[in-house]
Amino acid sequence: MTLPALGWQGLVVLATFGISLLIATYCTYAERVIAAFLQDRVGPDRAGPFGLLQPLADAVKLFTKEEFFPAGANRALFVFGPCLAMVTALMSSAVIPFGNFLQFGDTIIHLQGIEINVGMLYVFGIVSLGVYGIMIGGWASNNKFSLLGAIRAASQNISYELAMGLALIAVLMMSGTLSLREITLQQSVAGEWHFWNIAKQPLGFVIFIVCAFAETNRTPFDLPECETELIGGYHTEYSSMKMGLYLFAEYINVFVASAVMSVLYFGGFNFPFQYELRDWFVSSRGLELVTAQNIITILGLVGLFAKIFGFIFFFMWVRWTLPRFRYDQLMRLGWTILIPLAIFNILLTGGLITFGVIK
Repeated sequence: MTLPALGWQGLVVLATFGISLLIATYCTYAERVIAAFLQDRVGPDRAGPFGLLQPLADAVKLFTKEEFFPAGANRALFVFGPCLAMVTALMSSAVIPFGNFLQFGDTIIHLQGIEINVGMLYVFGIVSLGVYGIMIGGWASNNKFSLLGAIRAASQNISYELAMGLALIAVLMMSGTLSLREITLQQSVAGEWHFWNIAKQPLGFVIFIVCAFAETNRTPFDLPECETELIGGYHTEYSSMKMGLYLFAEYINVFVASAVMSVLYFGGFNFPFQYELRDWFVSSRGLELVTAQNIITILGLVGLFAKIFGFIFFFMWVRWTLPRFRYDQLMRLGWTILIPLAIFNILLTGGLITFGVIK
Protein backbone atom coordinates (compact mmCIF):
# COMPACT_ATOMS: atom_id res chain seq x y z
CA MET A 1 0.00 0.00 0.00
CA THR A 2 1.43 3.37 -1.02
CA LEU A 3 1.91 6.20 1.46
CA PRO A 4 -1.05 8.33 0.21
CA ALA A 5 -3.34 5.28 0.29
CA LEU A 6 -2.11 4.50 3.80
CA GLY A 7 -2.91 8.07 4.80
CA TRP A 8 -6.44 7.77 3.44
CA GLN A 9 -6.99 4.52 5.35
CA GLY A 10 -5.70 6.22 8.48
CA LEU A 11 -8.36 8.89 8.01
CA VAL A 12 -10.98 6.15 7.60
CA VAL A 13 -9.86 4.59 10.90
CA LEU A 14 -10.08 7.96 12.67
CA ALA A 15 -13.49 8.60 11.11
CA THR A 16 -14.67 5.17 12.29
CA PHE A 17 -13.64 5.92 15.87
CA GLY A 18 -15.17 9.40 15.68
CA ILE A 19 -18.48 8.08 14.32
CA SER A 20 -18.56 5.39 17.01
CA LEU A 21 -18.12 8.03 19.72
CA LEU A 22 -20.69 10.36 18.15
CA ILE A 23 -23.30 7.62 17.85
CA ALA A 24 -22.64 6.49 21.44
CA THR A 25 -23.06 10.09 22.59
CA TYR A 26 -26.40 10.55 20.89
CA CYS A 27 -27.60 7.07 21.85
CA THR A 28 -28.07 8.52 25.33
CA TYR A 29 -30.36 11.15 23.81
CA ALA A 30 -32.17 8.57 21.65
CA GLU A 31 -32.67 6.33 24.69
CA ARG A 32 -34.43 9.13 26.56
CA VAL A 33 -36.56 10.18 23.58
CA ILE A 34 -37.66 6.61 22.85
CA ALA A 35 -38.37 5.95 26.53
CA ALA A 36 -40.45 9.12 26.70
CA PHE A 37 -42.39 8.14 23.56
CA LEU A 38 -43.12 4.61 24.79
CA GLN A 39 -44.14 5.87 28.25
CA ASP A 40 -46.24 8.76 26.86
CA ARG A 41 -44.30 11.57 28.52
CA VAL A 42 -42.10 14.50 27.55
CA GLY A 43 -38.46 13.63 26.92
CA PRO A 44 -35.42 15.92 27.07
CA ASP A 45 -36.42 19.38 25.85
CA ARG A 46 -34.42 21.86 27.93
CA ALA A 47 -30.88 21.76 26.54
CA GLY A 48 -31.01 23.19 23.04
CA PRO A 49 -33.75 22.79 20.41
CA PHE A 50 -35.64 19.53 20.98
CA GLY A 51 -33.10 18.70 23.69
CA LEU A 52 -30.38 17.99 21.11
CA LEU A 53 -27.66 19.46 23.36
CA GLN A 54 -28.55 17.15 26.25
CA PRO A 55 -25.61 14.78 25.51
CA LEU A 56 -23.22 17.75 25.69
CA ALA A 57 -24.76 18.78 29.01
CA ASP A 58 -24.27 15.22 30.27
CA ALA A 59 -20.63 15.28 29.14
CA VAL A 60 -19.98 18.56 30.99
CA LYS A 61 -21.60 17.11 34.09
CA LEU A 62 -19.50 13.93 33.97
CA PHE A 63 -16.25 15.80 33.36
CA THR A 64 -16.84 18.23 36.22
CA LYS A 65 -18.13 15.83 38.88
CA GLU A 66 -15.92 14.95 41.85
CA GLU A 67 -13.38 12.17 41.34
CA PHE A 68 -14.23 9.54 43.95
CA PHE A 69 -12.11 6.58 45.02
CA PRO A 70 -13.58 4.09 47.54
CA ALA A 71 -11.63 3.34 50.69
CA GLY A 72 -9.48 0.28 50.19
CA ALA A 73 -9.87 0.30 46.41
CA ASN A 74 -6.95 -0.47 44.11
CA ARG A 75 -6.62 2.99 42.53
CA ALA A 76 -4.66 1.90 39.46
CA LEU A 77 -7.04 -0.93 38.54
CA PHE A 78 -10.04 1.22 39.50
CA VAL A 79 -9.07 3.64 36.71
CA PHE A 80 -7.83 0.94 34.32
CA GLY A 81 -11.15 -0.99 34.31
CA PRO A 82 -13.35 1.59 32.52
CA CYS A 83 -10.45 2.56 30.22
CA LEU A 84 -10.09 -1.06 29.09
CA ALA A 85 -13.85 -1.38 28.52
CA MET A 86 -13.83 1.76 26.37
CA VAL A 87 -10.73 0.87 24.33
CA THR A 88 -11.93 -2.65 23.49
CA ALA A 89 -15.34 -1.30 22.47
CA LEU A 90 -13.71 1.17 20.06
CA MET A 91 -11.27 -1.38 18.66
CA SER A 92 -14.04 -3.77 17.66
CA SER A 93 -15.46 -1.27 15.14
CA ALA A 94 -12.22 -1.10 13.12
CA VAL A 95 -13.00 -4.09 10.85
CA ILE A 96 -16.64 -3.25 10.05
CA PRO A 97 -17.06 -2.57 6.28
CA PHE A 98 -19.26 0.54 6.26
CA GLY A 99 -19.20 0.83 2.48
CA ASN A 100 -17.63 -0.64 -0.66
CA PHE A 101 -15.05 1.81 -2.05
CA LEU A 102 -14.72 5.32 -3.44
CA GLN A 103 -12.48 5.95 -6.45
CA PHE A 104 -10.95 9.33 -7.32
CA GLY A 105 -8.61 8.96 -10.25
CA ASP A 106 -6.08 6.29 -9.33
CA THR A 107 -6.87 6.54 -5.61
CA ILE A 108 -9.22 3.90 -4.19
CA ILE A 109 -10.53 4.41 -0.66
CA HIS A 110 -12.12 1.42 1.06
CA LEU A 111 -14.73 2.50 3.62
CA GLN A 112 -13.37 0.11 6.19
CA GLY A 113 -10.74 0.82 8.81
CA ILE A 114 -8.84 -2.45 8.53
CA GLU A 115 -9.52 -5.36 6.19
CA ILE A 116 -8.24 -8.68 7.53
CA ASN A 117 -9.25 -12.17 6.46
CA VAL A 118 -10.17 -13.09 10.05
CA GLY A 119 -12.30 -10.01 10.72
CA MET A 120 -15.12 -11.81 12.53
CA LEU A 121 -12.61 -13.67 14.69
CA TYR A 122 -11.02 -10.31 15.54
CA VAL A 123 -14.39 -8.90 16.65
CA PHE A 124 -15.05 -11.93 18.86
CA GLY A 125 -11.58 -11.72 20.39
CA ILE A 126 -11.80 -8.00 21.18
CA VAL A 127 -15.35 -8.27 22.54
CA SER A 128 -14.21 -11.11 24.79
CA LEU A 129 -11.50 -8.84 26.20
CA GLY A 130 -14.14 -6.25 27.09
CA VAL A 131 -15.39 -8.34 29.99
CA TYR A 132 -12.01 -7.89 31.66
CA GLY A 133 -12.77 -4.17 31.97
CA ILE A 134 -15.93 -5.02 33.88
CA MET A 135 -14.22 -7.67 36.01
CA ILE A 136 -11.30 -5.42 36.91
CA GLY A 137 -13.59 -2.50 37.77
CA GLY A 138 -15.85 -4.66 39.92
CA TRP A 139 -12.97 -6.27 41.81
CA ALA A 140 -10.96 -3.05 42.26
CA SER A 141 -13.98 -1.27 43.81
CA ASN A 142 -13.61 -3.26 47.06
CA ASN A 143 -17.39 -3.62 47.17
CA LYS A 144 -19.28 -6.90 47.35
CA PHE A 145 -22.13 -5.66 45.14
CA SER A 146 -19.66 -4.52 42.48
CA LEU A 147 -17.86 -7.86 42.64
CA LEU A 148 -21.12 -9.80 42.31
CA GLY A 149 -22.07 -7.70 39.27
CA ALA A 150 -18.66 -8.33 37.70
CA ILE A 151 -18.94 -12.08 38.28
CA ARG A 152 -22.40 -12.06 36.74
CA ALA A 153 -21.09 -10.19 33.70
CA ALA A 154 -18.23 -12.66 33.21
CA SER A 155 -20.39 -15.79 33.50
CA GLN A 156 -23.12 -14.26 31.31
CA ASN A 157 -20.70 -13.24 28.56
CA ILE A 158 -18.98 -16.64 28.51
CA SER A 159 -22.33 -18.47 28.38
CA TYR A 160 -23.79 -16.45 25.53
CA GLU A 161 -20.57 -16.22 23.52
CA LEU A 162 -20.82 -19.98 23.05
CA ALA A 163 -24.29 -19.80 21.50
CA MET A 164 -23.33 -16.71 19.48
CA GLY A 165 -20.23 -18.46 18.11
CA LEU A 166 -22.24 -21.54 17.17
CA ALA A 167 -24.82 -19.35 15.38
CA LEU A 168 -21.96 -17.69 13.49
CA ILE A 169 -20.54 -21.06 12.39
CA ALA A 170 -23.61 -21.66 10.22
CA VAL A 171 -22.95 -18.39 8.35
CA LEU A 172 -19.28 -19.29 7.95
CA MET A 173 -20.24 -22.71 6.53
CA MET A 174 -22.07 -20.91 3.71
CA SER A 175 -19.56 -18.10 3.12
CA GLY A 176 -16.32 -20.02 3.64
CA THR A 177 -14.55 -16.94 5.02
CA LEU A 178 -14.14 -14.92 8.20
CA SER A 179 -13.67 -11.65 6.30
CA LEU A 180 -16.60 -9.31 6.93
CA ARG A 181 -16.04 -7.63 3.55
CA GLU A 182 -16.18 -10.96 1.71
CA ILE A 183 -19.32 -11.99 3.61
CA THR A 184 -20.92 -8.69 2.59
CA LEU A 185 -19.92 -8.97 -1.08
CA GLN A 186 -21.28 -12.52 -1.25
CA GLN A 187 -24.72 -11.11 -0.40
CA SER A 188 -24.65 -8.65 -3.32
CA VAL A 189 -25.76 -11.03 -6.08
CA ALA A 190 -27.94 -8.83 -8.32
CA GLY A 191 -28.46 -6.63 -5.24
CA GLU A 192 -31.62 -8.49 -4.28
CA TRP A 193 -32.69 -8.86 -0.66
CA HIS A 194 -33.40 -12.61 -0.94
CA PHE A 195 -29.67 -13.24 -1.39
CA TRP A 196 -29.06 -11.84 2.08
CA ASN A 197 -28.19 -14.37 4.76
CA ILE A 198 -31.34 -13.60 6.78
CA ALA A 199 -33.29 -15.55 4.13
CA LYS A 200 -31.00 -18.57 4.63
CA GLN A 201 -30.33 -18.29 8.36
CA PRO A 202 -33.49 -17.05 10.15
CA LEU A 203 -32.94 -19.30 13.17
CA GLY A 204 -29.26 -18.35 13.37
CA PHE A 205 -30.20 -14.67 13.32
CA VAL A 206 -32.69 -15.08 16.18
CA ILE A 207 -30.04 -16.86 18.26
CA PHE A 208 -27.45 -14.21 17.40
CA ILE A 209 -29.61 -11.22 18.32
CA VAL A 210 -30.68 -12.76 21.64
CA CYS A 211 -27.01 -13.37 22.45
CA ALA A 212 -26.21 -9.80 21.40
CA PHE A 213 -28.59 -8.52 24.08
CA ALA A 214 -26.77 -10.60 26.68
CA GLU A 215 -23.30 -9.63 25.42
CA THR A 216 -24.10 -5.92 25.63
CA ASN A 217 -25.75 -6.28 29.07
CA ARG A 218 -29.01 -4.81 27.80
CA THR A 219 -32.46 -5.43 29.23
CA PRO A 220 -33.83 -8.08 29.67
CA PHE A 221 -30.30 -9.42 30.29
CA ASP A 222 -28.86 -6.53 32.32
CA LEU A 223 -28.28 -8.65 35.43
CA PRO A 224 -24.70 -7.36 36.00
CA GLU A 225 -26.13 -3.92 36.85
CA CYS A 226 -29.46 -5.00 38.35
CA GLU A 227 -30.36 -2.10 40.65
CA THR A 228 -32.99 -4.07 42.61
CA GLU A 229 -30.36 -6.57 43.77
CA LEU A 230 -26.91 -5.01 43.33
CA ILE A 231 -27.48 -1.24 43.77
CA GLY A 232 -25.66 -0.33 40.54
CA GLY A 233 -23.84 -3.56 39.80
CA TYR A 234 -20.20 -3.50 38.75
CA HIS A 235 -20.11 0.32 38.49
CA THR A 236 -21.73 1.01 41.88
CA GLU A 237 -18.66 2.87 43.18
CA TYR A 238 -17.95 4.80 39.99
CA SER A 239 -18.65 8.47 39.38
CA SER A 240 -17.46 11.25 37.09
CA MET A 241 -16.04 10.33 33.66
CA LYS A 242 -15.01 6.84 34.78
CA MET A 243 -18.70 6.06 35.06
CA GLY A 244 -19.17 7.78 31.70
CA LEU A 245 -16.63 5.46 30.06
CA TYR A 246 -18.61 2.40 31.14
CA LEU A 247 -21.82 3.91 29.78
CA PHE A 248 -20.12 4.94 26.52
CA ALA A 249 -18.62 1.45 26.14
CA GLU A 250 -22.08 -0.12 26.46
CA TYR A 251 -23.54 2.08 23.73
CA ILE A 252 -20.56 1.53 21.44
CA ASN A 253 -20.99 -2.23 21.93
CA VAL A 254 -24.67 -1.85 20.96
CA PHE A 255 -23.57 0.04 17.82
CA VAL A 256 -20.96 -2.61 16.92
CA ALA A 257 -23.41 -5.48 17.56
CA SER A 258 -25.96 -3.76 15.31
CA ALA A 259 -23.33 -3.27 12.59
CA VAL A 260 -22.19 -6.90 12.78
CA MET A 261 -25.78 -8.19 12.53
CA SER A 262 -26.39 -5.89 9.55
CA VAL A 263 -23.27 -7.22 7.82
CA LEU A 264 -23.77 -10.91 8.62
CA TYR A 265 -27.50 -11.21 7.95
CA PHE A 266 -28.85 -8.12 6.17
CA GLY A 267 -26.39 -7.58 3.34
CA GLY A 268 -24.24 -4.91 4.96
CA PHE A 269 -23.88 -1.99 2.55
CA ASN A 270 -25.84 -3.80 -0.19
CA PHE A 271 -29.37 -2.72 -1.04
CA PRO A 272 -31.98 -3.99 -3.53
CA PHE A 273 -31.54 -3.06 -7.21
CA GLN A 274 -28.19 -1.35 -6.64
CA TYR A 275 -26.70 -2.65 -9.88
CA GLU A 276 -29.77 -1.67 -11.90
CA LEU A 277 -29.59 1.81 -10.34
CA ARG A 278 -25.88 2.08 -11.22
CA ASP A 279 -26.58 1.07 -14.84
CA TRP A 280 -29.41 3.60 -14.98
CA PHE A 281 -27.05 6.36 -13.86
CA VAL A 282 -24.66 5.37 -16.65
CA SER A 283 -27.18 4.81 -19.46
CA SER A 284 -29.87 7.40 -18.71
CA ARG A 285 -27.94 10.13 -16.93
CA GLY A 286 -24.72 9.84 -18.87
CA LEU A 287 -22.49 9.50 -15.79
CA GLU A 288 -19.15 7.76 -15.93
CA LEU A 289 -19.08 4.28 -14.44
CA VAL A 290 -16.68 5.39 -11.68
CA THR A 291 -18.95 8.28 -10.70
CA ALA A 292 -22.02 6.03 -10.72
CA GLN A 293 -20.21 3.48 -8.55
CA ASN A 294 -19.24 6.21 -6.07
CA ILE A 295 -22.89 7.26 -5.81
CA ILE A 296 -23.93 3.64 -5.19
CA THR A 297 -21.24 3.36 -2.51
CA ILE A 298 -22.56 6.47 -0.73
CA LEU A 299 -26.13 5.16 -0.94
CA GLY A 300 -24.92 1.81 0.44
CA LEU A 301 -23.23 3.65 3.32
CA VAL A 302 -26.52 5.42 4.09
CA GLY A 303 -28.39 2.13 3.81
CA LEU A 304 -26.06 0.36 6.22
CA PHE A 305 -26.46 3.10 8.81
CA ALA A 306 -30.24 2.91 8.37
CA LYS A 307 -30.06 -0.81 9.21
CA ILE A 308 -27.78 -0.09 12.19
CA PHE A 309 -30.10 2.60 13.54
CA GLY A 310 -33.02 0.20 13.13
CA PHE A 311 -31.27 -2.35 15.32
CA ILE A 312 -30.31 0.31 17.89
CA PHE A 313 -33.96 1.36 18.06
CA PHE A 314 -34.90 -2.30 18.58
CA PHE A 315 -32.41 -2.58 21.48
CA MET A 316 -34.00 0.46 23.12
CA TRP A 317 -37.55 -0.62 22.34
CA VAL A 318 -36.97 -3.97 24.07
CA ARG A 319 -35.44 -2.24 27.10
CA TRP A 320 -38.58 -0.23 27.77
CA THR A 321 -40.95 -3.11 26.95
CA LEU A 322 -39.75 -6.36 28.54
CA PRO A 323 -39.07 -7.03 32.24
CA ARG A 324 -35.70 -8.27 33.45
CA PHE A 325 -35.04 -12.02 33.63
CA ARG A 326 -34.05 -13.73 36.86
CA TYR A 327 -30.44 -14.88 36.85
CA ASP A 328 -31.33 -18.59 36.84
CA GLN A 329 -33.68 -17.97 33.88
CA LEU A 330 -30.88 -16.15 32.07
CA MET A 331 -28.44 -19.04 32.44
CA ARG A 332 -31.06 -21.67 31.67
CA LEU A 333 -31.96 -19.89 28.43
CA GLY A 334 -28.32 -19.77 27.36
CA TRP A 335 -27.27 -23.31 28.22
CA THR A 336 -30.41 -25.42 27.72
CA ILE A 337 -32.19 -23.61 24.88
CA LEU A 338 -29.89 -21.42 22.77
CA ILE A 339 -26.85 -23.73 22.60
CA PRO A 340 -28.91 -26.82 21.55
CA LEU A 341 -30.78 -24.67 19.01
CA ALA A 342 -27.48 -23.36 17.63
CA ILE A 343 -26.11 -26.92 17.29
CA PHE A 344 -29.33 -27.97 15.53
CA ASN A 345 -28.94 -24.97 13.19
CA ILE A 346 -25.39 -26.07 12.30
CA LEU A 347 -26.58 -29.61 11.49
CA LEU A 348 -29.52 -28.26 9.46
CA THR A 349 -27.26 -25.89 7.52
CA GLY A 350 -24.78 -28.68 6.83
CA GLY A 351 -27.57 -30.90 5.51
CA LEU A 352 -28.97 -28.15 3.28
CA ILE A 353 -25.49 -27.39 1.88
CA THR A 354 -24.81 -31.11 1.28
CA PHE A 355 -28.00 -31.55 -0.74
CA GLY A 356 -27.49 -28.29 -2.62
CA VAL A 357 -30.53 -26.47 -1.23
CA ILE A 358 -28.41 -23.49 -0.14
CA LYS A 359 -24.90 -22.46 -1.09
